[in-house]
Amino acid sequence: MSDMNQPSENSNEVEYPSNYTYDVFQDTMDTYLATADVGTVYGEPFEKDGNVIIPAAEIVAGFGFGLGSAQGASSDSDETGSGSGAGGGGSIFSRPVAVIIASSEGVRIEPVLDITKIALAGLTTGAFMLATLLRIKNYKNVSKVT
Repeated sequence: MSDMNQPSENSNEVEYPSNYTYDVFQDTMDTYLATADVGTVYGEPFEKDGNVIIPAAEIVAGFGFGLGSAQGASSDSDETGSGSGAGGGGSIFSRPVAVIIASSEGVRIEPVLDITKIALAGLTTGAFMLATLLRIKNYKNVSKVT
């Protein structure tokens, strides 16, 4: 097997060890997914006034990964070269959504109200309704002229 960045004699691509791509991807995913485990979604339970309280969160995750290689000749001489690269990245966002309360009376779930999310939803709805009403009004005015 050739070195990782040495071009193959039979192809225009850089030859990788058979497990290179898998190892890079696996290491990146292991690190990424370690943050989205059950301990992140459900916090540590604690007891208060005879009730067991378990905080719960929503996890939103996004991820991307890429790998590439190329080889070519220099424009100044007959020398050839090759290169390769790999990268990955992601983002995880979490927010509290509920509190699970277990007591001798039973289990209940109390939602956490996110005032910011409610306000943004209201503003978005209001803006959409205003834009729609303005378009209707403009349409009626154009219809009267013609």
